[in-house]
Amino acid sequence: MSSSLALPARGSRLAFLVVGLCWLAVLFDGLDMFIYGSVLPHLLATKTFGLTPDRAGDLGSYATFGMLVGALTAGTVADRIGRKKLMVACVALFSLASGVCALADSLAVFGLGRTLAGIGLGGLLPTAISMVSDYAPRGRGAIIIGLLMTAHHAGGILSAYVAKWLVEPVGWQSAFWVCVTPILFAPVLAKFLPESLSFLVAKGRTEEARALADRYDVELPATKSSVRQGAADRWNALVNLFRGGEWTQTLLYWLASFGGLLLVYGVATWLPTLMRAEGYELGSALTFVVVFNLGGIVGMLLAGRAADRFGAPRVSALWFALTAAGVFLLSVHMPMSVTMVVVFLTGVFLNSAQTMIYATVSIRSNPGDRATAVGWTSGMGRFGAVFGPWLGGQLLAANHGDWGFTAFALAGLSSMVFIGIAALRSTKAAGTGTDSAEQELVAAH
Repeated sequence: MSSSLALPARGSRLAFLVVGLCWLAVLFDGLDMFIYGSVLPHLLATKTFGLTPDRAGDLGSYATFGMLVGALTAGTVADRIGRKKLMVACVALFSLASGVCALADSLAVFGLGRTLAGIGLGGLLPTAISMVSDYAPRGRGAIIIGLLMTAHHAGGILSAYVAKWLVEPVGWQSAFWVCVTPILFAPVLAKFLPESLSFLVAKGRTEEARALADRYDVELPATKSSVRQGAADRWNALVNLFRGGEWTQTLLYWLASFGGLLLVYGVATWLPTLMRAEGYELGSALTFVVVFNLGGIVGMLLAGRAADRFGAPRVSALWFALTAAGVFLLSVHMPMSVTMVVVFLTGVFLNSAQTMIYATVSIRSNPGDRATAVGWTSGMGRFGAVFGPWLGGQLLAANHGDWGFTAFALAGLSSMVFIGIAALRSTKAAGTGTDSAEQELVAAH
């Protein structure tokens, strides 16, 4: 009996090793994503590369456009080379791209570096989520994925400290050199991270997949035939999203996701700069980034439980309303202690509100169309991620920086309205379970 109990315990430890490696990869992903916003106030103050607010907004959009490309191509590339190799390649790509930024002698070269970094960043997150879904201990898939998502915000916290400690005394390049160091982590991933079970099954390497599943004490994914059938039916699943009256529902989800990611990436890019425009010192503005991402970690851990109790559509609509209120309040100069509380609460609601859109789409979709519905909702939302940083730059360039928080708050209100109407119109039965909970998070961010 003792030996039968020892294997699952060992398997769980091995599974958590996989989760830990993916968590570190996503941590570096978050660091690289948020570092631009953290150093942006310094770049604007010193007029590096002749940078102006509108050009700064364009640069912010380059990274999110690269993320769009990376996210849309990650699945195809992973199906060819494997999820493990793709994760290693993504870490290497965004690390080396940060080196391009650090060495840049012109705005064009810097923009190229951010675009390349975005491709790596966009490809890593969904691949890492897929990986931990394969290796999460039995019955803990949704919790493990939620834990993984906290790494992205931990990276945002790290980016603020990197900027706070290095930029002023050493120079802005030092922050991007720090973002090159994850390249040292790529060989660690290559050596210790096993291949995705889903990929092995899809390639017909069933015995290898079964051996890994037994070793890590996890369940084997769907069979090869079922995976092929799902791939063949993707087009039909997309068409199903527009059949009958479903097109209205689908467009409402897409619009809600557009506003949500506009808000997420607009605030992530411009929060320190907008807070400086409100009269706060640079050090305080970077502290707000830390507090904001701490709120994001708490929000990711709380949102799922709230959705289980009150329903994902209700939580998403309420979260967006509270986010809009918090973002709008940031345009008002308040005592520091009050502002910190508002920034924290805004981080709690903002970062998980978008995730609840994916949860709503997952729950309200037919099981056969679920992956397509969530994937396309995320994809359409990423156009908002490109638009958000650009919008903030245009407002600042026109000397309407005080309208920045108001514009982002309106985006939150629009998402509240769209997801609320979509939830009211939906008449489909809500299905729950670990698979849907995991799928709804695959497209997050």
